[in-house]
Order: sequence, then C-alpha cells, then structure tokens
Amino acid sequence: EKKEEAPIVDNTETNLISLRRTIYLTLQSSLDFEEATHKLLKLQLKPGQEAELCHMIIDCCAQQRTYEKYFGLIGQRLCQVTKTYAEPFENIFADTYSTVHRLETGKLRNVAKFYAHLFYTDAIQWDVMTVVKLNEDDTNSSSRIFIKILWQELAEFIGMTKLNARVRDPTLQEAFDGLFPRDNPRDTRFAINFFTSIGLGGLTEDLRAHLKNAPKASAAIPNKRKKSVSSSDSSSSSDSSSSSSDSDSESESEDEKKRRRKKTKKRSRSTSRRKNKGRERRR
Repeated sequence: EKKEEAPIVDNTETNLISLRRTIYLTLQSSLDFEEATHKLLKLQLKPGQEAELCHMIIDCCAQQRTYEKYFGLIGQRLCQVTKTYAEPFENIFADTYSTVHRLETGKLRNVAKFYAHLFYTDAIQWDVMTVVKLNEDDTNSSSRIFIKILWQELAEFIGMTKLNARVRDPTLQEAFDGLFPRDNPRDTRFAINFFTSIGLGGLTEDLRAHLKNAPKASAAIPNKRKKSVSSSDSSSSSDSSSSSSDSDSESESEDEKKRRRKKTKKRSRSTSRRKNKGRERRR
C-alpha cells in the first residue's frame, strides 16, 4: 500500500511576494491608468487575491509625496469593470479608518483623496460610511483630519448642491447616522461645529433644525434626576446661606473692632488735651 503524502504548504509566502512585485512594477511602468488597468486585469489572480491587488494600489498611492489621480482612476476602472474589486476596497476603507492614527499626515491625505475619488464616481457604495462616528468620544485628531479631507474633496468634485442632496437621500440615512448624529444634542452640536469649521456648514441645515426642536423632546428629565438636582440645589443653597452668614458675622466683627479702635484713639486724644491744659494753668 502506498502512503498518502501530505500536501506541501509554502509558509514563506514566496508566491505572494512575487505577486506584489508584479503589481508594483505594473503600476510604476504603465504610461496611463488604462494601460495599467488592462495589465492588472490580465494577471491570473487566484480567488481571494483581489484584496491583495487593492492593498497594493492603496499602498502605492499612499507612498507618493502628493496625491496622484492616476491611482484613483485605476481603482475606479477596476470597480466599474468587475464588481469583485468593490468589496475589497470597501473593507479596506473600514480597516483604514479604524487604524488611521497609525498613518503619517502625507499618507493619510493621499488615502483620503483616493477614497473621495471612489465615492464621487460611485465606484464603491456609500453605505461603508457607517463606520464613521463623528463625535468627541469616538474620534481623534487623525480621524478628524481624514474626514475633513475626504468631505472637502467630495464637495469640490460633486458640488455642495449635489452633495447636500446625497446627504438627504432617504436610502443613505443609515449610512450617515454616525456622521450627522441626531440621538444626542451634544454630538449634534459637535458635528455642526466640525462641518462649519471646515467650510461645509451648508450640510448641517437639517441638523440645526433638528437641534432647535430637540430641547422640547429632551425637556422631560427623569424623576430621579430631578430629585438629585433639587437635593443638590438645596444643599448648595444651604451651603451658600451658611457661608453668607459666616461672612456677615466676620464683617460685623471687623466693624466692631474698627469702632473700638476709634473710641480708644478719641480717649487718648482727650486725655492728652487735659494734661496740656493742666500744665498751662500751673505755669
């Protein structure tokens, strides 16, 4: 009987490294994005290697000193030719945003502009925006810069009118719940201030209208909270009254001391005058 031989597994990732080298040389040696896309589509990729191709495109784009539209056009064409590349780009967007604090400023800017190109050309779905939660607690300086560059590029390419219409699209409200929060007035104000500070205050008109009507709904405070507030107010008022009484007593004691000092001064003066008069009479 022949023994079944175990399959040989290559853990050195030699094939993966050679694939990355081929993709990199193809991107750098092509004259324009059409030639690069044509060559990349001719690569005999195995199932699951599409994500590796998308990663290489984004990595090459991030390494540039300034953003080159060449990479955005390649990503757009790949997503439009076959939808198998759209999902990897969407997954990379979610992963990149969650680890955006690890990117340098130049790489962060290039990646944000690359995805702005994919969004405004509808190469990928806008539903991936659900990963963005614009509030003070869930963002840091890097993520805010990423959101700023991304939306400023979208406003430049699409225009404020079309972008505002896209934000108000009923089918995309779930995607924009995190970017334009309405559940908490504090987060709503933060989003309004953020978009206003980057020059996109026109996108927050609905948020401003919602914030005006929000206090009516949030005016009903739970009874427990009211009791705690009233108790704290009473304690603070008692403290303030006690402190005021203490201050009054201190002020009264100081006034009495001043009066006593004046009386002692007057007495000393009168006694000195009497002594002087007695001396004059003797003379």
